[in-house]
Amino acid sequence: MNFKKTSKIFLLILLISSNIISQTRKTIELSENWTFNKGENKNAEKINFNDKNWQKVTVPHDWAIYGPFDKEIDKQVIAITQNREKEATEKTGRTGSLPHTGTAWYRNKFNISETDINKKIILLFEGAMSEPQVFLNGKKIGEWAYGYSYFYFNISKDLISGENTLAVKLTNKEHASRWYPGAGLYRKVSLIIKEKESINQWGTFITTPFVSKSEAKINIKTKISNESGALTTTIFDANGNVVNQLKSDIHFNNEFDQNIKVKKPILWSPENPYLYKVVTKLYVKNQLKDEITTKFGIREIKYEPKKGFSLNGKITKFKGVCLHHDLGPLGTAVNTAALKRQLTILKDMGVNAIRSSHNMPSFEQLELCDEMGFLFLAESFDEWAKPKVKNGYNRFFDEYAEKDIVNLVRATRNHPSIVMWSSGNEVPDQWGAEGVKRAKWLQDIFHREDPTRPVTVGMDQVKAVMASGFGAIMDIPGLNYRVHLYDEAFKKFPQGFLLGSETASTVSSRGIYKFPVEKAAMKKYADFQSSSYDLEYCSWSNLPEDDFILQDDKPWVIGEFVWTGFDYLGEPTPYDESWPSRSSYFGINDLAGLPKDRYYLYRSRWNTKEETLHILPHWNWKGREGEKTPVFVYTNYNSAELFVNGKSMGIQKKDHSSPQNRYRLMWMNVKYEPGTIKVVAFDEKGNPVSEKEIHTAGKPAKIILSPDRKIIKADGKDLSFVTVSVIDKNGIECPTATNQLKFKVEGNASYRAACNGDATSLELFHLPTMKLFSGKLVVIVQASKKEGDIELTVTGKGLKTGKLSISSKK
Repeated sequence: MNFKKTSKIFLLILLISSNIISQTRKTIELSENWTFNKGENKNAEKINFNDKNWQKVTVPHDWAIYGPFDKEIDKQVIAITQNREKEATEKTGRTGSLPHTGTAWYRNKFNISETDINKKIILLFEGAMSEPQVFLNGKKIGEWAYGYSYFYFNISKDLISGENTLAVKLTNKEHASRWYPGAGLYRKVSLIIKEKESINQWGTFITTPFVSKSEAKINIKTKISNESGALTTTIFDANGNVVNQLKSDIHFNNEFDQNIKVKKPILWSPENPYLYKVVTKLYVKNQLKDEITTKFGIREIKYEPKKGFSLNGKITKFKGVCLHHDLGPLGTAVNTAALKRQLTILKDMGVNAIRSSHNMPSFEQLELCDEMGFLFLAESFDEWAKPKVKNGYNRFFDEYAEKDIVNLVRATRNHPSIVMWSSGNEVPDQWGAEGVKRAKWLQDIFHREDPTRPVTVGMDQVKAVMASGFGAIMDIPGLNYRVHLYDEAFKKFPQGFLLGSETASTVSSRGIYKFPVEKAAMKKYADFQSSSYDLEYCSWSNLPEDDFILQDDKPWVIGEFVWTGFDYLGEPTPYDESWPSRSSYFGINDLAGLPKDRYYLYRSRWNTKEETLHILPHWNWKGREGEKTPVFVYTNYNSAELFVNGKSMGIQKKDHSSPQNRYRLMWMNVKYEPGTIKVVAFDEKGNPVSEKEIHTAGKPAKIILSPDRKIIKADGKDLSFVTVSVIDKNGIECPTATNQLKFKVEGNASYRAACNGDATSLELFHLPTMKLFSGKLVVIVQASKKEGDIELTVTGKGLKTGKLSISSKK
């Protein structure tokens, strides 16, 4: 056979087929042409409703992120039972103190051609916050309840040829969330236009039931809308080469079940996130009716007693973080560039796993985790039938829980990154027999929809779940905190392993250090900040080392998911009784995405390929001359020597004398004097191998700009995150600077937002001015749809202006 000739013929067939795709199926993202208005807006669903004075927006859109921050928005008198509180006190900031409650409307007009009007047309919402009611041409076509769920409607019968009017009513109730949930159409809205005889929405399910070095068995189940037809399924490698192909005309009811061999498969893993793709074509009477492309990875997962989790035959610990869905100053409006920046930061830290907390992840986040190599714990609910908050998911549980799980699983189950599901987080249903039945019912739904992955629940009532049997029935017993109960739980649970489904909840403020330096729970200060010496935690939680020890010493502890990878809006513990305080302190990175000192503690343990050598605190302590100012070093080296202005403070070595000494190098008796501190790290033989120093800075003199990317895509969505800092006349960063800065963007882009990571700041993100916090902030520049040059100018009184040139390209 002439392979080159055959390849050319096949390529021609592919080109012809790709041309047919546009005739058989197309997806139209409804991102433009939206109008928005907050309020009841009577008759807003009508075709002829006058919305000329409404705000023009693009979707995804979060209308509440623009503020203002207001203490009265989420003020409530409550005892937070999850935090072991017994007496009610006044709380504020729990949902970010942003104006997210109330009713709002979105309207959009779109055209359907005469060619498409007789086809099957699906309207897909990837998230709508919340309780969406959907109207088409004045008629209500459906509703949903859960603001985090994906859902769709077949709108074929309700469309008209030409212009159609879509209206969406959203309602956020008070006391419906424990964190900032966002508001609006915060994820994509799309039209899917296809033939009536077609592949079902989320109708493809790809699994890899047998994997070896020499071959892999790929099972592909495909559900179609009709009961006749033939299916051609082709597997391509990452370079677009055909791997194998199978044609089938045998199906059961409306489902094809195909098994295809892949020889010498390249396995997906966090270290090598290799993706194949499947192209599925449906033919009826030899006519192509539908075609879809699905990316997937070949990998084998196992959970075994005493061994734990293995990926492709290799025991792997989850080095994970929990993430809420907000993107800091961008709010909850999903943005791929912002998500990718988060994951890039976490990858450098050594993170290999993400938990979506406490709700369904975005499609964009999952696609990035597939591509970048992150294991994923996909979570569903924060509440079941018993409430945590008055107007939470408990109102919808009986009617919607199964539907929400079905949509979650069917929409996302082809992602190789997902290695387990979670049916809940710290649900009050952990108590009593009814809760056990609910846990079993939910787990059975997950198993029915996806028999290949196990199910967990984040359990904080460990004594209760040991007594009731709740923990025993879970595929994976997940413990939230309660490190002192791990051994007892392991003995009582039958699974043979435990997961730290939520760990640490250590609190800190970037660049803020408090004295004396000591371990403390629920420590509070007059400035509403927490110390970045990383020794402060919450009444129910612990320090990072407590979990490190469990991971390192107990082979049956299969990993952890730290609360949290990034700060998020809302839950300002331990300051939820204080104002102003409107975002969390739990993050390893702050709300702006800037790393706190704790980032380097985790990096020193998790990123085993690169050097970590980090000194804290900063060395600007005017007024503390001669006072004890402990110096910590986070490093993957086991010993180091500290020098203050050239004088040795001695060598410290990691040891088991305390949890902190095991993972940190600490010089507790250093006395502050201005100048230079230097650390010299040693290898296992005692040879100096690396050094780092920090200096006392003078008065702020110049603004420095550092972008995460200098070239962005001219698509109207892409972002460049620019870190802004100030230096003195000698080029030394000023770690305590709080200058008020102003921002200006010129060219083919716009100023989008800024954030300084200060949980107490009430400055609005979208206004082009903000104070530095601990010497830094981040400015976000958003591309337009035109290519060209972009210039960011940052000014501040008494400072040399900072200028940055970036560009956008198609």
